[in-house]
Amino acid sequence: MLSGPFLSREWMGACQDFNQADWVMVGLPYDGTCSYRPGSRFAPELIRQASWGLESYSARQDKDFASVSFFDAGDLELPFGNRDASLALIQKAAKETLAANKRWLGIGGEHLVTFPVIQAYIEKYPDLAIVHFDAHGDMREDYLGERLSHATVLRRIAELTGPERILQIGIRSAPADEFAWMRAHETLVTDAADWQRKKHRVEGRPVFITVDLDVLDPSVLPGTGTPEPGGLGFSELINWFDLLKPLNRVGMDVVELAPHYDASGVSTAVATKVIRELLLL
Repeated sequence: MLSGPFLSREWMGACQDFNQADWVMVGLPYDGTCSYRPGSRFAPELIRQASWGLESYSARQDKDFASVSFFDAGDLELPFGNRDASLALIQKAAKETLAANKRWLGIGGEHLVTFPVIQAYIEKYPDLAIVHFDAHGDMREDYLGERLSHATVLRRIAELTGPERILQIGIRSAPADEFAWMRAHETLVTDAADWQRKKHRVEGRPVFITVDLDVLDPSVLPGTGTPEPGGLGFSELINWFDLLKPLNRVGMDVVELAPHYDASGVSTAVATKVIRELLLL
């Protein structure tokens, strides 16, 4: 066997023993239903590389990666161009993670990768609730005739959980009928006071947190498939994360970084720090 030093392709701070880990990080390089700017399938690998430029310590939370145990399982090998087979492989991996009593941390890829994970989760946690950060509602009934799309993913999830167990933060772009649906089902959260009024929908339940990085303003994170002006600043997003600390977080994912639309690499660095702050919650 060769002796080092060799640079690891794993996330900085990941433990080496799957059995000892609480969280399992899985890369999901899929962007097959992207409707505008593709490229999020390249995010998991580049995020891992960028993690080595990140401090393991969060001054904001006064925590280090030493306080959380997570295993980097690498990327799933997905058949490019085959949506249904890709989703089936993701669901299988999520089921195996849950069967091992681990918590899932998915790194996308486009937002549709969340759906098969929730399919697996709902079997173990029938009362699962969702906290959804995004610029877009993702609540369309279908998109261009397709029911399975990044634009419909939360609508499909709502059919599994019920809309009464979903809260959405940062939404600022959707068709009028989609906004009407979200308002009618009171899924939208506008500010911290609104969170206090609605948090009973997710409290006392197992919660899955899904973060579409386009919730951030393009001035903070331009490297995404569908950038939307008027989004959150980085500190605003982390303030929202603070409100999630009391919740029973059983799974999370971070999706929709399209790294090559930001040649500076800043978007990838921001994505990496978002993941760190979520892990350290």
